[in-house]
Amino acid sequence: MSFSEWLREQCREEWDAVVGHPFAMAINSGEADMRRYLVQDFQFVDSFTALLGAAVASADSFEARVPYGQFLGHVATTSEKTYFHRAIEALGAASAPPEPVTADFQALMDEVRHGQRYELIVAVLCVAEWSYLGWASRAAQPYPDSWIHREWIELHEGREFRAWVAFLRGELDRVGPAHREDVLDVFRRAVTLERRFFDMAL
Repeated sequence: MSFSEWLREQCREEWDAVVGHPFAMAINSGEADMRRYLVQDFQFVDSFTALLGAAVASADSFEARVPYGQFLGHVATTSEKTYFHRAIEALGAASAPPEPVTADFQALMDEVRHGQRYELIVAVLCVAEWSYLGWASRAAQPYPDSWIHREWIELHEGREFRAWVAFLRGELDRVGPAHREDVLDVFRRAVTLERRFFDMAL
């Protein structure tokens, strides 16, 4: 069992609740009301972008830095950000202050970013991306007719996104075991927040 798999097993109940969450399954079926969810999720863009930048800065090799920079340039600030603008406008969703879980998740991202501990930064990024691949990979073909649901699934599934998640898991497997307890604490906190975020969206 890899270290990333071991971490997931320590949080198995919460992890399964995230990847099989009723709201996530409603996204996959095209039935989810995405307004509140996307307005809140969009508030992570700045913190998530900063966290990717911290990964670039704290990684221990050029080879590790490159995938973060590529993802930062091509997805976090382009494809995904463009999707948010189009979807929120199409839904007629109004801006709103952060929900408590949104603020808590931003605080965790900011905490590990300021700490500049690469293994903890990777742990938060890995939970965010791996758990989203978890539910998106359950979507049955053909994807929903609604482009709002379909494109959100496509952003979190497919060859490139799977490769990105595999990279994050590989880095966590590489640098995490030497800091097992600290990494597990952050990993578990992030999984709990993912579940709370989906609960909020229902």
